[in-house]
Amino acid sequence: MPIDVLKMTITALASHLRKKDFSCEEVVMTYLNNAKEQNGELNAYLEFFEGDIKESTDFAQRLIDSGGSSLLTGVPVAFKDNILIKDKIASCSSKILANHKAVYDSTVTKKLKENGVVILGRTNMDEFAMGSSTENSAFGVTKNPHDKSRVPGGSSGGSATTVASGGALFALGSDTGGSIRQPAGHCGVVGLKPTYGAVSRFGLVAMGSSLDQIGPLTKTVEDAETVFKAIAGYDPMDSTSVPIDKRGVTKISDKLTIGVPRSFLAEGIDEDVLANFNKTVAKLEGLGHTVLEIEIPDIKHSLAVYYVIMPAEVSTNLSRFDGMRYGLHTDGANLMEDYLKSRRDGFGPEPRRRILLGTYILSSGYHDDYYKKAIEVSNKLKSQFSDVFVGKKVDAIVLPTTPSPAFKIGEKTKDPLSMYLEDIFTVTANVVGVPAISVPSGFVERDGVSLPIGFQVMSPHFREDILFKLGKEVENIK
Repeated sequence: MPIDVLKMTITALASHLRKKDFSCEEVVMTYLNNAKEQNGELNAYLEFFEGDIKESTDFAQRLIDSGGSSLLTGVPVAFKDNILIKDKIASCSSKILANHKAVYDSTVTKKLKENGVVILGRTNMDEFAMGSSTENSAFGVTKNPHDKSRVPGGSSGGSATTVASGGALFALGSDTGGSIRQPAGHCGVVGLKPTYGAVSRFGLVAMGSSLDQIGPLTKTVEDAETVFKAIAGYDPMDSTSVPIDKRGVTKISDKLTIGVPRSFLAEGIDEDVLANFNKTVAKLEGLGHTVLEIEIPDIKHSLAVYYVIMPAEVSTNLSRFDGMRYGLHTDGANLMEDYLKSRRDGFGPEPRRRILLGTYILSSGYHDDYYKKAIEVSNKLKSQFSDVFVGKKVDAIVLPTTPSPAFKIGEKTKDPLSMYLEDIFTVTANVVGVPAISVPSGFVERDGVSLPIGFQVMSPHFREDILFKLGKEVENIK
């Protein structure tokens, strides 16, 4: 095959497939072989679905031959290990669900299958999506393809690494506090967290139910837009899904007003990352957009709010994994010991830490002091974002994706607070529920290696169109 399909975008691949320049099978096998060749070192995939590939590629080829294909038909894709695919293991990279097979497809799985994608396999992640580095998996650490001594970010690190290394044309991840955008920034790919309620959560194993969203990791912003349009929409199976007629999207302006919460960038950010961010903002201003310094008084509390609400919801959601109905079971001397041993053997250190923290937060003596106050501050944040978007007529808010480039494997594992600070610029979008995208914005040098960094854009609810417009412009900045 003279054309290098590993470097193609979704649109380019679709054009070649329709012109019969090569077959679906040739494309898929090229990606699969590339992924398998690198996986021993990267540990991005937990499992390849080789037994299903012929059936999937044959279906995709029939769609193309009959003229019924979409842009995604025949595209090789990877799924994060917490998104259900019928009859496939969905372990959430945890021992407690190591052999648990899904009995139905998630809504996004169903939609993509109908589009004729070919699912190559499931990717590694931080256990139950708890982490910022993909070091917390029960099945080993995933490595950054730009520097294998460094983390890819997390918790969707397997999906980000897969796209960055040519192991799939795009991948799905989940984002609870930055788990799509943060690894996208560290791996030099595009990561989109849609508006809460824009993409169905049905069939996503819940971590923090008020925060989780499924989204794509792609090579380009255009590819992210293509995947988003395929997976978005109202779903009656998801009680948090917002009907289309209540989303209120309006026409996008050619020139936008961009808000920069400058005071939020005052501390804790790498100098090179800040310089790159400022350069990108200046370039956008040079394209005719208005840049406005804004104040969001409580944005500095976003991380604290997140790390109260999220573990509280983790404690609740993970209580179902007790070794009785499904998942790992360890025998004890009595029923209580069965529970204790099953959860002790099944959960790793980070899930245990967050379950304990969440249980403490929700306990009768501390619920009002912690959880109730966190909800109050999150509501204030939502109001303040509304004031900025509506009152000041700001179309987008921009921040760096991460405070620093990818760090060394093992560098922060013994310091949970340092690890949690990696999410400082991403958690706000989840707390408020707005959409956000991370776009590659350049590289910084560390130890003689060029490491990618990301530029993050947030917009009002259901205004992903603004993200795509600005994201494409950032992509083209030289």
